[in-house]
This record gives sequence, C-alpha cells and structure tokens, in this order.
Amino acid sequence: MRFVIVTGMSGAGKSSVLRMLEDAGYFCVDNLPVPLIPTFARLTVKESPNISKIALGIDIRNGQALGETDEVLNALESEGYVYEIVFLECSTPILVKRFKETRRTHPLSGTGRVDRGIEEERKRLGFLKSRADYILDTSQLLVRELKTQIDHIFVENGTYHNFFITILSFGFKHGIPEDSDLVFDVRFLKNPYYVPELKKLTGKDQRVRDYVLSSAAAYPFLDKLEDMLRFLIPGYIAEGKNQLVVSIGCTGGKHRSVTVAYELEKRLAKTEYGVKTEHRDILK
Repeated sequence: MRFVIVTGMSGAGKSSVLRMLEDAGYFCVDNLPVPLIPTFARLTVKESPNISKIALGIDIRNGQALGETDEVLNALESEGYVYEIVFLECSTPILVKRFKETRRTHPLSGTGRVDRGIEEERKRLGFLKSRADYILDTSQLLVRELKTQIDHIFVENGTYHNFFITILSFGFKHGIPEDSDLVFDVRFLKNPYYVPELKKLTGKDQRVRDYVLSSAAAYPFLDKLEDMLRFLIPGYIAEGKNQLVVSIGCTGGKHRSVTVAYELEKRLAKTEYGVKTEHRDILK
C-alpha cells in the first residue's frame, strides 16, 4: 500500500498532481475534511484490499481545521500508518501571475491583495512543508516536467532529493535572467559565430560543441565550475533552499552558453540532485 498526501501552495499545481496520480492508478480524494482523515485511512488502507495506492489532497481550504492536521498525522503514525507527503512550492511572484492570468481569487486574500494572501498561506502551511518527504518547486516547471518528476517518484519508485538545479543558457545582449542564482560568463571561449559554416548552427549541434570545447580553457573551466557547484549545493540545502538556477551566458545565447550548459548538465546528472537545462535565447 502506498499512501500519498498531496499538499502545498494554492496555484502551485496540487490539482494537477492529483490528476497525474489518478491517471497512474491511485485512488484520489481532494480536500477531505481533516477530522475525516483517520476514517479515510482506515477504510482505504485496512479495509479495502483491492486498493493498493491512494492519494489525499489537503490544502488551505480546510480553514481552521488545518491546524488539527499535525495532531491527526501524529495519530496516524502512532497507529502504524505509513504515508508520504509531497509539498508543492512556488515563488510568490509566479503565484501572483498565475492567479491574475486565471482571474481566480486566492483563498486567503478575499478582497485584499493576492500577495498578502499567499504569504499568509505560506506561514500556515509551514508545518506541512517541514514534514514533507518531497518538496517540488513548480516555479519554473512545465506541466510535462512536473509529470516526469511525479512519475519518477510515485510510478517508477525512483529515488528523489528535494533539490533541483536548472541550468539556463542565455545571451548577455538580451539581458541577464531575473531568476538567476548564479551567473557565469563564457564569452572567453572560442566563438563559432565567426566561423561561416557554424554561424547559423547552435550549441545543440555537435560541430559547434566540438569547436567551443576545443578552447584551451573549456575543460578546466568546466572542471572548476562542477567542483564549485558540488561544494556550494550542500550549503544551500542546509539553508533550506530547494532549487538553484545556474545561468550560463555568452553574447547571443546560441553557441557557447548552450554548449557549456549541455556539458554541465551531463556532469551534474551523475549527482543525486534533479537537473534540467533550458536555453532562453537559442531561437533569437
């Protein structure tokens, strides 16, 4: 039996995750009143042998009863129930944007400002986040990327660590990405832009990557960058950070930055952290 509790910030993707789990064969119930959770657990876990996977959605809509959740979960543990909590996190600016685009009202904002409702919700859900087995930050995740993470954890039974690295290539002439945590300039590497047969290609092409990586400083730089990130990440995790955006920039964002991002992803993919690569300016 696998018992999953799905919770997190309103607008972060909880409903989407429940649908994904339902598609994967989980018996799903959303927004069940907190006092009914023990009854739900007993009926599904102990008295329904045909049900092997269940998912329960809990969120701020439970109102004042949400405060009872901690006690209820402790009671479940004392009775021998084994459950996992997945917490959907998202940055406040992204959540505000999502609520404005969908014209939805945040459950705690009423007629006030959405951002204040979001911050209040973040405080109230803090105890659930601290108990979470999996924290998924959906700020920069596409739906298909979120599904990949959910499938990896709850369908393929893969291992997961609550830290995700986004490697983002970009062009300085288009501006530095606002969500960058770390920015590295690779304009010191050989530039394929000045090679006629490479100019119209991108760092996704092997010929471009070979040319960029033929720079004397390419591999020493990658070695030092990888070493520094492996050193820094445990410190970020200790401070409660669950995602890192590493931006790699060249002039236009099509050749050198894409190449370095591609090579860095290959190296970090061997770590226990989640890794994905995006190329912001490759089509500009």
